[in-house]
Amino acid sequence: MAVREELKTDQDLVLLVRRYQPSADLELLHRAFEFADRAHRGQFRESGVPYIQHPLAVAMILAELEMDLPTVVAALLHDVVEDTGVKLEDLRRHFDPEIALLVDGVTKLSQLESKSRVEQQAENLRKMFLAMAQDIRVILIKLADRLHNMRTLAFRPREKQKVTAQETLDIFAPLAHRLGISRIQWELEDLALRYLEPEAYRELVDLIPQKRQEREEYTKSFIDRLYKELARTGIKADIQGRAKHFYSIYRKLQGPPPRDISEIYDLIAIRVIVDTIKDCYAALGVVHSLWR
Repeated sequence: MAVREELKTDQDLVLLVRRYQPSADLELLHRAFEFADRAHRGQFRESGVPYIQHPLAVAMILAELEMDLPTVVAALLHDVVEDTGVKLEDLRRHFDPEIALLVDGVTKLSQLESKSRVEQQAENLRKMFLAMAQDIRVILIKLADRLHNMRTLAFRPREKQKVTAQETLDIFAPLAHRLGISRIQWELEDLALRYLEPEAYRELVDLIPQKRQEREEYTKSFIDRLYKELARTGIKADIQGRAKHFYSIYRKLQGPPPRDISEIYDLIAIRVIVDTIKDCYAALGVVHSLWR
């Protein structure tokens, strides 16, 4: 059974933005929220919540990525031209032209998406998205929009779930990868897998009992320990790590050759970057001394 969406307010967004941009014009955020709330009044999501919760969630995803204020404000307003009686001229009159330009870009991408979904191959559509977006922030808003739609996909009919999930896997996750936004890419892929291969997804959830957050905490402790040991031996290194997400594990299981979960050892990934080949072998020796 679908879980009811958690309702947020513009104050939640203000607190989030204030954390990384304390000098931002927070009154502008509140004004944009009020504008969008009035424009979407009487509209509801398929989950039954007021529609304003969607642009608010999109804005919060971008604030979590610490995007600039115009991007967050445009996210709040991103559907008003397409889905309400508001005209682009109204946005130019009430807000900065930069914000209106971002909203216009998102609106055009949405129109392109609906017209070209069948006509264009996924790769061509991705190229058209990138070519049409004069400002890369337009793509970021579109990715955050798709991420929230995927998070609430449980409220849609089964056939629409499959179509949206496949489109996400073909178009939006590769876009996030191309832009280097791994957090969005991984979540999009995992959510798409959940609806395209529900049985395989449930099996992975059962076979990997640790939650992603727990695996990420383990990865961090692994990195911290390795940093200390490398520093003790005088090796300067940059260490990066992440917990593998379900879609990545699923693809490995599919092969080639097909494998069993017991054969998949790399549920976390660590990369150690050093200055010289000598340090590389020395670092490998440290790793071997800590873990067999």
